[in-house]
Amino acid sequence: MANIPIYPGSSSFHPGDTPFGFYDNDVEFQVDADKFTTFAARRLGYPIVDVELQDLNFYAAFEEAVTVYGNEIYAYKIRENYLTLEGADSSIDINNVIITPNLGRIIAISEQYGVEAGTGGNVDWHTGSIALTSSIQDYNLEEWAKENIPHYRNHDIEIMRVFYEAPPAMLRYFDPYVGSGMGTMDMMDSFGWGGYSPAGVDFMLMPINYDLQVIQQIEFNDMIRRANYSFEMHNNHLRIFPIPDGTPTSMKFEYILNSERSSASFEDSTGRINQISGVPYKNPHYDDINSVGRSWIFEYALALCKEMLGYVRGKYQTVPIPGDTVTLNQNDLITAATSEKERLIDRLRAYLDETSREKLLERRATEGDFLEKELAKVPFPIYIG
Repeated sequence: MANIPIYPGSSSFHPGDTPFGFYDNDVEFQVDADKFTTFAARRLGYPIVDVELQDLNFYAAFEEAVTVYGNEIYAYKIRENYLTLEGADSSIDINNVIITPNLGRIIAISEQYGVEAGTGGNVDWHTGSIALTSSIQDYNLEEWAKENIPHYRNHDIEIMRVFYEAPPAMLRYFDPYVGSGMGTMDMMDSFGWGGYSPAGVDFMLMPINYDLQVIQQIEFNDMIRRANYSFEMHNNHLRIFPIPDGTPTSMKFEYILNSERSSASFEDSTGRINQISGVPYKNPHYDDINSVGRSWIFEYALALCKEMLGYVRGKYQTVPIPGDTVTLNQNDLITAATSEKERLIDRLRAYLDETSREKLLERRATEGDFLEKELAKVPFPIYIG
């Protein structure tokens, strides 16, 4: 037993004593490192029993506990704000900023709907036209694309809009506001008002519903009595109605390329946050951690020390003493350390979840409801004027 190094009873921290040195130059960390060493050694039984650890082991556990605490805090903040963080400048000092949520990424995600609706988005709509041939009703726009789009790949085109419509009914609607004794709107003379205009042109104001009814009449007449303008699209094969006559004309359409739609999902992320591991959080400043956080760190570091001590004692299963042997409590230490570490992590995550933006807003709404009920019990004053 005399050959096993044990805790000497005191320690003196110096920069360079921790494995990574993340916090070695922080004055408060230096002070708390020695305080924690004394605290942990006494919690492990010193000086009643020997503790087979050195000050460097306590320092390593203390540094790891601070780092784990910072990682849990920052992982929570990333989950809470990643929609805002994605695409932001990766060089920002994110440890010292307040993050205000914005709709930037949500708008970027919704741009795909703008593309399909033809109201914007991040994919260009292209314009094309095809000549209509007399008596030809079917047109293969896939063949048109191969001839007119450079470096075209099969089935890459998607037709979004076809400009094949009947002439507007308004073009065939005699102006309802002019009644000069000509055409179908000869109403002025019928009412005996035709002679009031020396220029021979009279005006009559008609209600807007009359205009709408006449336009609907023209369109309904075309749909029932004539070959209505329409089309069908199947696998980029276009069929139009009615069958074109001999009048030379062309038909325009708008299309997008599926390859451009796919490539629009990818942006150059140079110098920007593009993944969770790229969010530029650094290790926390120990002097910025409040007493609540430090208490958690002390407990977690103590659990790490128990775990280390358990593994050390596992090397010496039994220790001979005069007339007998002593079995060390390796299993008890490791079991307790594992349970405590899990409990502390769960407690911290639960605490962070309770302070999330969603939970805080829910609590604020609940408080508002209770406050409203409480105020409803206050007697209303009677005003006497």
